[in-house]
Amino acid sequence: MTKRSYINGLPLVLLLSGMSTPAFAGSEDVVVENAWSRASIGVNRPGAAYMTVRNTGEDAVTLTGLTTPLAVMPEIHESKTNADGVSSMAPADEITIEPGQSVALEPGGLHAMLMKLQEPMTEGENFPLTLTFSDGGKVTVEVPILGIAARGPES
Repeated sequence: MTKRSYINGLPLVLLLSGMSTPAFAGSEDVVVENAWSRASIGVNRPGAAYMTVRNTGEDAVTLTGLTTPLAVMPEIHESKTNADGVSSMAPADEITIEPGQSVALEPGGLHAMLMKLQEPMTEGENFPLTLTFSDGGKVTVEVPILGIAARGPES
């Protein structure tokens, strides 16, 4: 079963209450699918979350940041392996997702790095992760925590 989270209904609430609707440049068209993470061993090592972020709209959207109560420093990181087989990881810049395209946050590539965990990531639990976009829009997804050796949501 595909898990999806859509941007909250704030524009509809504001419209129905007679207030003006904020001008989103496309983040309302972002769909987050198949979010998952692995259980952690305590809080001394960072955790990670993975998902597919899909832009169903007609305008590009730019992912600029993450927030979660689970970690003090959530960031998008990218793992790379050079021609000599040496792997490295570093914070990624903003991620632009073109119309009709998606970006996979997955092991070995782009991923949500959850540094300075506030509590252990326990198998069977969930945590909220909010993606922030350059237009001010936010999308929150509930991320299930799988086993420590999980390789994806179907494993």
